[in-house]
Amino acid sequence: MQQRRTLPRPGATPASAATIYETIRTDIVRMRLRPGERLSENELGIRFRTSRTPVREAIVRLVDDGLIEVWPQRGTFVSRISLKAIKRARFVRSALELGIIREAAERGLPETAFMEAERAIAEQREAGNDPNRFTDADDKFHRTFANAIGYGDIWSIVESQKTQFDRIRFLSLPDVTPVDFLIVQHRAILDAVRAGDAEAAEKTLRAHLSIVVETTIALMRTNPDLINDDVDEN
Repeated sequence: MQQRRTLPRPGATPASAATIYETIRTDIVRMRLRPGERLSENELGIRFRTSRTPVREAIVRLVDDGLIEVWPQRGTFVSRISLKAIKRARFVRSALELGIIREAAERGLPETAFMEAERAIAEQREAGNDPNRFTDADDKFHRTFANAIGYGDIWSIVESQKTQFDRIRFLSLPDVTPVDFLIVQHRAILDAVRAGDAEAAEKTLRAHLSIVVETTIALMRTNPDLINDDVDEN
């Protein structure tokens, strides 16, 4: 079910460009604003109780993120999901996170980190087919390992690269990508780290991260209006 977009409370002060940017970005990532949907500066100004200037500033940032396209004489639209950006994000995430999980397994983690990861898995089970709750718990699980070995700042690089990645997650959950399968993989990763088996942890994580590209290609065949096959573009 599509969720209602966040609206300002009556009498609220006008939103800043940063707030508008974060709100629209979240709406796009979480598929409340769908690829191809048209955006009106006037309607956004009314929604955020502000002038068009901060709205335009937010739109410029979203264009830079690849989430919005502005076409002269046609209007402003939510961009289709980019297969090229998905593959780039998977590459960046794999390069960083595989190193993190290997070091976590080799060094060992404090029990508090294992407890945090266990809580994240429990939250995923509780979330079930709710993509918002499941994705939050999913991110918490992966972030736990980076934080536990003192590389939380590296995780912020992953976060900055995975916007299109996240759009696919919200588009695919739970119908295309069963949450139970993801939880099984998370459990295997955690067990391997606890056992100090770096090879098994890395192998399982590699397979886990490959799912997003496979899912994107499958969805692209059935939803060409939502996903852009731009891999071969210069």
